[in-house]
Amino acid sequence: MNEHIREVSQLDRLVHEPARLQILMFLQEVEEADFLYLQREGGFTQGNLSGHLSKLEDAGYIRIQKMFKGKMPLTVCRLTVVGEKALSGYCEQISNIMQERRKSEQSKGA
Repeated sequence: MNEHIREVSQLDRLVHEPARLQILMFLQEVEEADFLYLQREGGFTQGNLSGHLSKLEDAGYIRIQKMFKGKMPLTVCRLTVVGEKALSGYCEQISNIMQERRKSEQSKGA
């Protein structure tokens, strides 16, 4: 099997899923984000976002805090240290895979 393909199979699948990657990237940019912000910015349905947030919380990648703002429920999400490391590691792996692929393509063309 091609080494680049093998490396892709080693990526963190929880982070690699596009919706969860997007959520993690949103949370990396802000200190915290509420459910409605994530839903609006990501174009998610309530159920879809809720499912992805649950998976990220179960993995320890995000922390979800439920509270009230006045009489309105408010769900606030934050990226954890574990989540930050997972996202950084994922980005580093993708970058390395792409660099190695470019090197391989250049050596074939030379």
